Amino acid sequence: MRFPGAIRRNPSVDTWLNRDKGELGIIARRWFQVIRDCGDEVCELLHDGCPTACLGDAAFAYVNVFTAHVNVGFFQGSALRDPAGLLEGSGKFMRHVKIKPGTAADTIALCTLIESAYSDTKSRVENG
Repeated sequence: MRFPGAIRRNPSVDTWLNRDKGELGIIARRWFQVIRDCGDEVCELLHDGCPTACLGDAAFAYVNVFTAHVNVGFFQGSALRDPAGLLEGSGKFMRHVKIKPGTAADTIALCTLIESAYSDTKSRVENG
């Protein structure tokens, strides 16, 4: 999925991330920062009302806050190796990890998924 409107640091993403001061907001900000830290080429925008990260204009990950959890999602999630079994979803491409307050997230496995999504997208962009 391509988003030509993605920019390096989008103020509307920060506004979105800072609107929820509670625990769900803390979770969303934490994981979107991990996504931002993947590389210098990470750009961002709001897509379907939530922060979306792109490698240039190629989307690879997003966060979204729901009533009782945060999703960290991957646009090509079905292609990712997931030995910890964190990914949920049954669509052709997209997958997500659900994070609930008060429940310990597998930080190492989720960081690995984020890095893998970034690397996978980078390979797709570079190799057509």
